[in-house]
Amino acid sequence: MTDGYDPDFLGTGLPIPHPAQVVRPLPYPRFTVLLDPRRRLAAVTAVNIDGATLQNLPRTGDWRLDERLPVDEQTGPEVYARNDLDRGHLVRRRDPGWGPAETARAASEATFFYPNAAPQAAGFNQSKELWLGLEDHVLAYAETTDRRMSVFTAPVLAESDPPYRGIRVPLHFWKVAAWRGPDGLASAGFVLDQSDLVDTREEKLAVPPLGAFRTFQVPVADIAALTAIDFGALADADVLARPTARETGWRLLDTAGDIVL
Repeated sequence: MTDGYDPDFLGTGLPIPHPAQVVRPLPYPRFTVLLDPRRRLAAVTAVNIDGATLQNLPRTGDWRLDERLPVDEQTGPEVYARNDLDRGHLVRRRDPGWGPAETARAASEATFFYPNAAPQAAGFNQSKELWLGLEDHVLAYAETTDRRMSVFTAPVLAESDPPYRGIRVPLHFWKVAAWRGPDGLASAGFVLDQSDLVDTREEKLAVPPLGAFRTFQVPVADIAALTAIDFGALADADVLARPTARETGWRLLDTAGDIVL
């Protein structure tokens, strides 16, 4: 079962955002990863979520390399060993786990392939919890349209990212959620900043004890400029780009209630 992301899931053609660099397309059940083989990390991930039929499945699955790719194009277990880095799911384990239980379980377990991971600082706090819960908040908002949503997530692959064990650890992550609103396609963009939590000087990773994740709601157009990714219709559908939008620019989020939808 490797059907991948469905661009017609929301009832309108919504292709995967297109990065400028060469990528390896990797379809999995209900999601797709576009892997940057030079950075050995995802440039874009895309998942379809049917909130009305999400299954509450126990956590199963072990992290593993994808045999469709050479080992040296993936960020594997050696990067995460004996340090304070988490294997951060890009497509969350629960997101593709909807529909019949057997199908949902297979899709959830597929999120444990290494191309769907990126290094994240292990310190867990309220700010990281906010980042992990963004999809849930947008799904709840979109429930009047059968709670269907497509979500695109990846690290910002900046050349200034610090080197560590043969890769560069991303300091920022982006996410764009899309759903069908009363006036058609709607989207919202977010950026996570973990730069205060990562110090890889002298090839040793340290996590400052007082650092914190910071989550922002940002214009999708700004994410496009930051990543050199073509988001197509998602930029025009941005809730912050509406003529009636009261708030624009980068908004630091403290709670889910700060999100503009």
